[in-house]
Amino acid sequence: MQLSELKKGECGKIIIINSDSVLKARFSSFGITRGAMVYTIQQTMSKNTIEIRVNNTKIALRISEAKLIEVEKSECKI
Repeated sequence: MQLSELKKGECGKIIIINSDSVLKARFSSFGITRGAMVYTIQQTMSKNTIEIRVNNTKIALRISEAKLIEVEKSECKI
C-alpha cells in the first residue's frame, strides 16, 4: 500500500521508495528511508498534503510524493 493510503493514526513500515535519486536523497535527509516506521498525523481537508512523523520528526509531504512510498501497515508502538 502507498503511504498516502494510511489514515490518521495509522502506522506503516517503509518497504520501498519509487522515486529518482534527488527525491530519495531529500527523503533520506528527513529520515524517510527503507525500514523506517511512519505514523500518520493527519491529512489536509483538500487531501493534497499529509503530515507524518518519522522517529521524532514531523514532516509534511505532498500526496504525490506520499504515493511514491510503499509501506506495510503495522501496529503503532507509540
